[in-house]
This record gives sequence, C-alpha cells and structure tokens, in this order.
Amino acid sequence: MTFRTLLLTTTSAMVLAGAAGAEDYVIGVMSAQSGYLAPYDGPAYAGFQFCIDKMNANGGLNGTHPVRTIVKDTRSDIAEGVKVVQEMIDDGAQFIVSSADADPTIAAAQITMADGIPTMTFAGTAPVLTQVGDHVFGSYPADNQQAAVLAAYAREQGFAKVYLVKSPDSAYTLGGPEYFGTAFEALGGTIVGTSNYSLNQPDFSAIVTTIKAAEPQPDVIVTWAWEPDFPAFIKALRGAGVATQVMGGDVLDTPTVRGLGDVVDGVMHTSGGFPDEGSAYAGFIAEFTAATGTTPDNNYYVNGCDIAHMIEQAVAAAGTTEPRAVAAAMAGIENGKGVMSDFTFKGTDRMPLREVVVARITGAGDKEFVLRATADPATLPRP
Repeated sequence: MTFRTLLLTTTSAMVLAGAAGAEDYVIGVMSAQSGYLAPYDGPAYAGFQFCIDKMNANGGLNGTHPVRTIVKDTRSDIAEGVKVVQEMIDDGAQFIVSSADADPTIAAAQITMADGIPTMTFAGTAPVLTQVGDHVFGSYPADNQQAAVLAAYAREQGFAKVYLVKSPDSAYTLGGPEYFGTAFEALGGTIVGTSNYSLNQPDFSAIVTTIKAAEPQPDVIVTWAWEPDFPAFIKALRGAGVATQVMGGDVLDTPTVRGLGDVVDGVMHTSGGFPDEGSAYAGFIAEFTAATGTTPDNNYYVNGCDIAHMIEQAVAAAGTTEPRAVAAAMAGIENGKGVMSDFTFKGTDRMPLREVVVARITGAGDKEFVLRATADPATLPRP
C-alpha cells in the first residue's frame, strides 16, 4: 500500500464517520495530494492520522477529547489552501495543521489569525513562518537549527569554502542556504560563490558551468533544493564531472532522492531523527508497518505523529480546548515528549528546539546515520 492509498482510504473513512459529537475536538488538516508538497504532506498526514486514531481508540486527547479531523486537498496551491482553511474554520476547526512548507503556512495563518486558531505546519522549517502571529508554530527543527548543525559538521570535516545554490521563490529554498552561509562564516569558513535558480527549473547546466569556473573552487556545495529541482541539479553536476561534496536540508530525506543511484552517493543532508534500534522511533515504524502494510521511509511520517502528541500536550496544559488558550499553552511547553525526538517551545520563536540528525545517502539507496546534535539557541542565525 502506498501512502497515497493510505491517505485516500483514511480520508474516506473520516467522511463516513459523520458529524462531530459534543465533546469532539475538531482539527482541520491541509494535505496536498498532488503537486510539489505531496511527497511531504502525504506521509506527514498518514503518520498524524495514525496516531490520532490510536488516541481516539483510548478516548481521544488525554483520554477525554475525541478528535474529528477535517482533511482537505490543497493540490500544493496556495490559493486553494487559503480556500480550504476558511472552509475548515467554517466547519468548526479549532486547530489547523498546515502544509509542509512555510509559504502555504503563512497564507493559512493569515486566515486563522482573526480567531487565534493555533496553526502548525506539517514540516515547514523556515523560521519566518512564525512571524505572522503568536498562534503559528513549527513542528520540525527549523532551517537555522539544521543549518547551524550542518555548518558545524562541515567545518569539523575540514571544509573551508562553500558554494550556495538557492531559490528566492520559496522561504525554504532561499533561507536554508543563507543560514548555512552565516553559520559557516561565523565558524571561519568562506562563501566562494552563490547561484540562484527558479523552482521547477529543468536545466541546471548554466549553474554547473558557473560552479566549475569558480575561483577559488568550493570544497562543498550546499542547497535546500527539493524535488524535482535537486534531482535535476545533482544529475547535471555529476554529469559534468564535478565530484565536490554536496550537502542539503531535510527535504532530501525522500525515497525519490535516495533512488537516484550513484549520482547521490555520499550526499549528506539534515534530518529530524533516525530510527536507532530499540528507540521509540523504531517502534513507531514497526507498529505503523504492521497496521498499514506501508513501511515509513522518511521522517515526515513520525513527525506527523509527533504533531498529534504536541497538540495533546498543549490541550492538557491549557486545561481547555479554547483556541487562544491552547496556543498560549503550546508556546510554554518545555521538554515535551515526542516519538522522533523531544521538543521545547518555551523561550523559542515557536519553532521548536529539537535534535538535528545529519545523514549520508548511499548509492545503494540507503541512508546512514552520521551524527545527532542540538543547535545552540544563542548562536543561531536569525531571520
């Protein structure tokens, strides 16, 4: 069973569930079933609904608040996302889980602002997304956290000269490399060049030519490009004979990227967790696989589950389901318990402080654990 099949099956089941009961806590979910966000929203929603269903089997959030989810397809379109968020609010949503990117989350949060409805992105990591208002939250380690850990690792490995490849078309694809550059320079490294690309750009030959001509030559190339841009870029880069180390953000943690073969052998990326043997994360994978027939192959599944736990802990801390109270309680959580990793919102900009993993992709289509670290909040690059 694919995550898309699981998504549609679960959604259909919810439609048949009927109207909410008096005590139901209503959560609206933006989940792109097509377009560029589908590889991230689909797994995140599958993990989220799986853990919500487990909670509902035991009485709901904290055993007292059954959850009804309203799930609507955004088709990876911001305008469609705005429309469905308003529809979910009209249907009684008390919490909104938004798509796995900053830009649609920012758009959704502008709609939820009037009622103070807590709005949490599936996996958007651009720190700027929380600037919309104090009702907006991240769930995954933010780009500046990921960049700080990755830059420190790069310097520890002796890399001194970086070339940044970024796109101004998205807060994610722009901000990640820029945060890396800031952290890298603070640690004594040098940015030797920068190239911009457009989202869904099919041809990266000009950028590759510029990198080959850079003087001095970089010893590491960093990009936060996602699909289909990263596959196009790495194929062009390796096809031109450039063997320079490539590093990227969590968006490279997908089976599509790992399935590119030799061209991605050795590529390193950040991530939010790793299923070490005996860990709660490994246990989640085993349980999800047994229940659904789908084996989670990226961190978005388990982070979706952790969002369910974040909401549960916020409702418990608030002692009420009133939206503004839940948002305030969420912002005060310290050392909250997650499956992928624990999380802290207290003292942050509502982008949770969480562990960051660095992983290495192999030509055989696997990923290898490299390190796990938590960024120092005092030295994080700022938006």
